[in-house]
Amino acid sequence: MTESDLKSGKDSAGRDQMLPYPGVRERYRDVCRRVAAAAEASGRTAKDVLVVAVTKFAQPEQIRQLIELGHADFGENRVQNLVKRIAPIEEFLERHRTLTSSKRVDLPERIRWHMIGHLQRNKVKKVLDLVTLVHSVDTLRLAEEIQEAAMRQDRVVDVLIQINSSLEKSKFGLALPAARHLAQLIGTMANIRLRGMMTMGPLTDDESLIRVCFERCSDCFVEIQTSGEGGPAFNILSMGMTNDFELAIEYGANIVRIGSAIFGDRTESMPGDDGDESED
Repeated sequence: MTESDLKSGKDSAGRDQMLPYPGVRERYRDVCRRVAAAAEASGRTAKDVLVVAVTKFAQPEQIRQLIELGHADFGENRVQNLVKRIAPIEEFLERHRTLTSSKRVDLPERIRWHMIGHLQRNKVKKVLDLVTLVHSVDTLRLAEEIQEAAMRQDRVVDVLIQINSSLEKSKFGLALPAARHLAQLIGTMANIRLRGMMTMGPLTDDESLIRVCFERCSDCFVEIQTSGEGGPAFNILSMGMTNDFELAIEYGANIVRIGSAIFGDRTESMPGDDGDESED
């Protein structure tokens, strides 16, 4: 799908779309525009920034609609919600693959799911087969659990170290001074590939506080990357959500996690889906 198709409201086959949640198309188009503008302002392009659509409060039909618009990366906070999401989406993709070419919309070849919320060690085995990237490794014990489970499955798991750059007690994540040490330890684990770092800015209207958090995490990311302690695949900086993703891109984020700016606020959400953290 091209940017012009998004602007015109056409699907990846060039057909006009009659969508049950018309707001999703407009919001997604607006997010793509804002990401592109922020990336350009930071000397990059929209292709350099991956949008992970956070499905925490999304309706199933909204997720399917976004897939029909060509989007392939989705994030969930809770393992139980991730499990519930994936099977119906796989069925939806399979149905489309069996349609005749005259009816089929060209969907992404596969959907990449991201675990973006706090991951309990007893849920590790369940989640590893489901996700492309774990954003939230914040303790050595969790890394060791992932290493053990991945070794048993004879596979390599991509992870990010989660940093609590705002120092808020309500948030998970390592303190910044501990990041390099954990990066070094993960580097000794054969079945984990450290891809980078993740953080969340504080929930505040004070832009200066958000900037401080993103700058701290970005500086630490660059230090680890430059030192080589993160390994050759250490190149992902996941920062920014609906309220602050443009600032995050300014400070070097190449993954942003966006929920309500795409799917709408909680009045359009799934009943009872209350999540773990304020990841939108």
